[in-house]
Amino acid sequence: MIEQDVVDFAVDATRRAGRLTLDWYQSHSLAVTAKRDGSPVTEADYAAERFLRSEISATYPGDTICGEEEGEVVGDTGRQWVIDPIDGTKAFAQGVPLFATLLALVDDDGPAVGVIFLPALDECVWAGRGHGTRWNGRPCRVSSHASLDESYVCTSGLGYWPEPALQKVRAAGARVRTWGDAYGYALVATGRAEAMVDPECFDWDVAAMSVIIGEAGGRFSDTEGTDDWRSGSAVATNGILHNDLLRFLR
Repeated sequence: MIEQDVVDFAVDATRRAGRLTLDWYQSHSLAVTAKRDGSPVTEADYAAERFLRSEISATYPGDTICGEEEGEVVGDTGRQWVIDPIDGTKAFAQGVPLFATLLALVDDDGPAVGVIFLPALDECVWAGRGHGTRWNGRPCRVSSHASLDESYVCTSGLGYWPEPALQKVRAAGARVRTWGDAYGYALVATGRAEAMVDPECFDWDVAAMSVIIGEAGGRFSDTEGTDDWRSGSAVATNGILHNDLLRFLR
């Protein structure tokens, strides 16, 4: 079990960092530039990440910090904070409210704390290992829907899917929706969707999701079924549908 004060720190810092991004949200003067890999980045991304780095360094000075925008600063405690200042920068730049600020803490036993804050919606979903998952302060659980038929399967984009897998999932009666990025995981953790699939992702996209989904009673793995958040793919479900969905994805 992770200490409650660490969970409280993570939630508070993530909320404050996420609220910073609202200073640029739906601004006509927002400048979007391309990184080396072609993905977009904004001043809001840098501001939120730098804020989180400052808060973590001041409170837990020996911990490693890894952020999407500014790389890794290695500490000596064996613990690592993983930051995605704006998950869904394209949505943010378009004025769509489904972007999130993400923060995770990983220790020797794996992901220990995960926070998803959706600033434009003022929704926060978080978990600490051994403490359960909460949605705006209330305990939450994954859904109990037992069949892929009429289940809601979220994804960040249909173009990432192998076409045969997508056809099989749809043929099973699933309702595939592109409520993607962190928002899809938040929906699964709070019982509003049954699954979220990311055939391609980075560590900072999903570091928070393993503990959030697990503490909510669901299951998190990669598309091969391995419980590994660093493998470059991710599947989060209510647990009941997990193996059925994996069979189609393989």
